Amino acid sequence: MNDDIIDVGPDERAESLKTFGWISYLLHLIVAIAAVVPGAQPSAALLIVALIIDLVKKGDAVGTWQASHFSWRIRSVIWAGVLYIVTAPLWFFFLLPGWIAWGLISIWFLYRIVRGMVSMNEGRAIDA
Repeated sequence: MNDDIIDVGPDERAESLKTFGWISYLLHLIVAIAAVVPGAQPSAALLIVALIIDLVKKGDAVGTWQASHFSWRIRSVIWAGVLYIVTAPLWFFFLLPGWIAWGLISIWFLYRIVRGMVSMNEGRAIDA
């Protein structure tokens, strides 16, 4: 019998995942805020790093309240990316509608990140 292996319950696992969650949320927040500030250039690389963290650690969160946060962040990035790509042609043909569309997407993304951060800070799952 190996005494080095300690089985931790869902609550301990959820707490240990908070650091990864905060790092991911903060990377998302930097990009989301920069996206709504005129002249700021958010880096897609930050979102890719956050997405990789979430994809790698998501399995560790299964069965905990943190699982909803990993799914929430992954869905947020994927939907924002799809919406940005779908509305990209507006920039080429009509500058103002492209700016409005991307502004709305960025505000929606910022809302999702702040909502997730508030829920995680309260130690509860995010309801989709």
